[in-house]
Amino acid sequence: MTMPATPFALTRPAHIGQVHLVVTDLPRVSDFYQRIIGLKSIEKSPSGEILGAGGRPLLTLTMEKDAARAPRNAAGLFHTAFLVPSRQELARWVAHAAGNDMPLDGASDHLVSEALYLSDPEGNGIEIYRDRAPEEWTYQEDGTVEMATRRLNLQELYESAPKDGWDGMADGTAIGHIHLQVGDIPQADAFYRDVLGLKIMARYPGASFFATGGYHHHIAANIWNSRGAGARQANMTGLSGYTIRFNEKAALDKALAALEAQEIATSKTSEGWSLKDPWGIGLTLSA
Repeated sequence: MTMPATPFALTRPAHIGQVHLVVTDLPRVSDFYQRIIGLKSIEKSPSGEILGAGGRPLLTLTMEKDAARAPRNAAGLFHTAFLVPSRQELARWVAHAAGNDMPLDGASDHLVSEALYLSDPEGNGIEIYRDRAPEEWTYQEDGTVEMATRRLNLQELYESAPKDGWDGMADGTAIGHIHLQVGDIPQADAFYRDVLGLKIMARYPGASFFATGGYHHHIAANIWNSRGAGARQANMTGLSGYTIRFNEKAALDKALAALEAQEIATSKTSEGWSLKDPWGIGLTLSA
């Protein structure tokens, strides 16, 4: 069997690994991510589950029945973005969603990618997208990349889907990026660019898009719903944390040194170095 090529997003100096959500109804949310999104269960316990694709862990769900539902204007998750290996797989997913009467929140052509948007049963945002080849992207002289939000022709995408059915997310599916709700963009820039060392690849009004190695974005941060938001409350549903994996030790060492210089506390765990961003969102830096 031919192994799928590693997505460009994951070959950069750093990329997103896993996302961790707190939910109040684990069976319902897990069923959604398996039946509708197409992930498969990798590991299960009474209070949690790890889901992924092709054996790659992507999403950890932890159940806390008494957790308070995160308000829409809280800092946290805007969406988790699942990157599929090809346009054919994106079309295959659209046909699957249509066959299950799954409503979409949006569908956009971003020039660098084609993206579909929806929400899980507890309101956590989801993007499912495919990248165009980096050779098709337009880079500016300063190294930023041209992005836009244009209408995606869903009917054409649906009609291009293979007729051989759908058996979940294809091998090679990954988390291409995570999009966050934060309270302040200059503060986000100061943390993700100046401390963690990511480059700002694009700006929208009220949003910054950060990446390493010329990707369009590994992390985005916006204030569209959450302007002025403070740190997340304890025992709240939604985004508990996520992992940034470093392919280059030098990039990780530089980020750790910057965190120490800024006196931002980190703790060493079996997974890597854990910390919280300015809005109390958990973050693990791993090699």
